Amino acid sequence: MDTTIIGHRTPRVDGEHKLTGKADYTVDWQADGMLHGYPVPASIAHGVLETLHLEQARAMPGVVDIFHHDHFPELYRSPSSAAHQDQVSEVRLPFEDERIYYDGQYVALVVAESFEQARAAAHAVRADYRQEPGAVASLLDTEQEGRLLESEGVCRGDPDTAFDQAPVKIDHTYHIAAESHMQMEMHATLAEWRDGRLIVHESSQGVVYQHKALARIFGLPDEQVEVVSHYIGSGFGNKLFMWPHAVATAAASQMLGRPVKTVLPRQQDMESGGNRPASRQRLRLAAERDGRLLSMRHDSTTETSFVHAYVDSLGSATPSLYACDNVTISQRLLEVHHGTPCPMRAPGETSGIHALETALDELANALEMDPLELRRRNYNRSDPAKDLPWSSKHLDTCYDNAARRFGWQHRDPTPCAMRDGDEFLGWGMATASWGAMRMSCAARVELRADGSVMAACGTQDIGTGTYTVVAQTVAELTGVALENIEVRLGESTLPAGPLSGGSMVTATTLPAVAAALRDAIDALKEAATGEGGAFEGSDPQRLEIQAGALVDQQGTRVGFAEILTTLKLGSVNGEGQAAPGDEKRQYSFRSFGAHFVEVRWDPGISRLRVSRVVSSIDIGRAINPAAARNQVEGSIVMGLGMALTEKLDYDPRDARLINNNYTDYIVPCHADMPDIDVELLDNPDYAFNEFGARGVGEIGLTGIAAAIGNAVYHATGKRIRDLPITLDKVMTL
Repeated sequence: MDTTIIGHRTPRVDGEHKLTGKADYTVDWQADGMLHGYPVPASIAHGVLETLHLEQARAMPGVVDIFHHDHFPELYRSPSSAAHQDQVSEVRLPFEDERIYYDGQYVALVVAESFEQARAAAHAVRADYRQEPGAVASLLDTEQEGRLLESEGVCRGDPDTAFDQAPVKIDHTYHIAAESHMQMEMHATLAEWRDGRLIVHESSQGVVYQHKALARIFGLPDEQVEVVSHYIGSGFGNKLFMWPHAVATAAASQMLGRPVKTVLPRQQDMESGGNRPASRQRLRLAAERDGRLLSMRHDSTTETSFVHAYVDSLGSATPSLYACDNVTISQRLLEVHHGTPCPMRAPGETSGIHALETALDELANALEMDPLELRRRNYNRSDPAKDLPWSSKHLDTCYDNAARRFGWQHRDPTPCAMRDGDEFLGWGMATASWGAMRMSCAARVELRADGSVMAACGTQDIGTGTYTVVAQTVAELTGVALENIEVRLGESTLPAGPLSGGSMVTATTLPAVAAALRDAIDALKEAATGEGGAFEGSDPQRLEIQAGALVDQQGTRVGFAEILTTLKLGSVNGEGQAAPGDEKRQYSFRSFGAHFVEVRWDPGISRLRVSRVVSSIDIGRAINPAAARNQVEGSIVMGLGMALTEKLDYDPRDARLINNNYTDYIVPCHADMPDIDVELLDNPDYAFNEFGARGVGEIGLTGIAAAIGNAVYHATGKRIRDLPITLDKVMTL
């Protein structure tokens, strides 16, 4: 596909709204007579709520009501089915019983006339608990293994025998601490009931999923629930599915007969709004002396809460990344006493690939082989897990390009051998990878008499640029200028679209928009060739689209607006759907990349920093390269935090979260930023969709923490297998 707009740098079409304050985030919405909710969190992690003392709070100015276990409507649980699009982040309803399962669990919701009044009253609520011993704070604090998940198991060949007989092998265990998403915008809900109909404004990555879940919970027909999320201040996965605060807010609004808005504070967001779970991973790799992999054994344990089973699939990429005939994957799930984990950018594979890529570096050291060469020797041209060819794979080009730009050929393999003044230089690398996914999607397009075009889909833009890529698609296929294209997203009443997660929105949504647009253009052609039309009597199939006009074979050009105005038509509409087809039986789809990292270690002042990152990423065609590159750069920054600073600290004595704030949970800041050089290859994957695009949001995060850890080893000679790599670990090992 030769393109003039798709695949080219394009300014954000929603940029003006964000710069001028016109973008309507959930917290910006107001409603007549609106009240404010503020949750009361539990102050223990394991026990029973015995008494709530509400008298002082009830008497405070502006307080309208306080909802809790003994004062809350009877509701249904959502089936929480991904297949039926009603999945939730916690199946347990708010205030469902008086047991306390984690620190921060909601025990009440104060509703008042203002946010400040609700917050003050919530802080005045007192609770008596019967705290129980034996709280499990984290899998990092226990040797418990959890239950084996048969659904996560994979085995091919005879990995045990191959490992035992191999001449070179490594066997190490890696730990990763739990992480918080730390998105800019807090979780927020505004719920309002109008004549039995529930309208919810939510900061959501899945308006369709929340819409269906609310309908199930309140026992309503789907058409009596609407969820709106026009703009989102990011979520990184913790806004994919609905949380209990939204249910409590909607129930309070129903009982009070007034709109209620709840905005979580940062502390509650961190305690009760999801996190990447901690993990323990044992990697056993074996190889011939020439580096050819003989056996890969990847055994993992991740955390979940006692109220909802969430599985972070750590081994999902391992069977596919490298050529190896003998592979086994297992995973266990351990219940702990803290809030339910949830997907976090590149869920599962970020943690799993970190352990795998670190283990490969250790294997390369055991083989006395260059880490990049080891990966080259185990390069696969097809997916060994599915026995299918890759639809498009250019990882070798990623290796070549990134290594050349980084200067990898000048690397001295000996740890602590490279210096620049007082600093030791460490160079490390790792492979990046993420699966390519699509879902079913529907869209609607209107060609309007004023010359504009409207495209609508019930997906949402979480800040990644979905408004823009949809507009680019319309502009590419019609020739209409971007400023004359309106994109409507983030409403559950629109044609059903996908979750904004898994790097699948672009590949899922654009084919549906294109189908709807072609349907609308067909309708326009029929009108134009009918009675009174500009091309009356002509063959519709012989008309072409050029620059917002229909053109016949004689070169006669008539604009969309003139055609519709002449016929006294306000618009013509098109509906379109798109879904994955037989391509999954023919190809395996995945994106690949490579990260090369330089760290600098000054032992004299105990300073460790990442100074340089060079990455090459193959995502098919980038619809908007500027936004796509920004996604990878953001992922690299997030990986910097994962590698060096970020950790949720749960008190091992009682499982309470210690660092539930921006002061004590350390994320990278501007002063920590390295030089970042990102290249996006341009190899459209037309086997995946007509635009050749795969997702970009996740892949940049995979492998970056491992590349940093491998570089730290090269700079210091110390292999740190527990993330984050904090200074105390570097200085004491």
